[in-house]
Amino acid sequence: MTESLYQRLGGVERIAAVVDDALDRHAVNPLLAPRFRGKDMPRLKLLGTQFFCAGSGGPQKYEGRDLRITHTGMNANEQELIAAIDDFVAAMQSQGIGAAEVNEVVAILYSFKGEVLRL
Repeated sequence: MTESLYQRLGGVERIAAVVDDALDRHAVNPLLAPRFRGKDMPRLKLLGTQFFCAGSGGPQKYEGRDLRITHTGMNANEQELIAAIDDFVAAMQSQGIGAAEVNEVVAILYSFKGEVLRL
């Protein structure tokens, strides 16, 4: 039986480390930092971990808002989306996640473009 992406990423502990790292990178990324100032980062990290785990085949339940609702009115642009994905790539690489899994996650993240880039 083939392992799920969740298992190949290393389960909740490793995914949580990736999300924590990526959001820490977002907070200092010149393109993204203004969006994260004053936000409840521990809560965003928890919801991000739930989202990532649930979306990769883990048993966790995502308790956050729908991506479309969350991003409505933010006027995010494609440059910001790419910056966010780049931060996730760097975080996954720093956690030693393999290239195949990184590429799979990038494809999944980019597939959310229509949900995130909303007016």
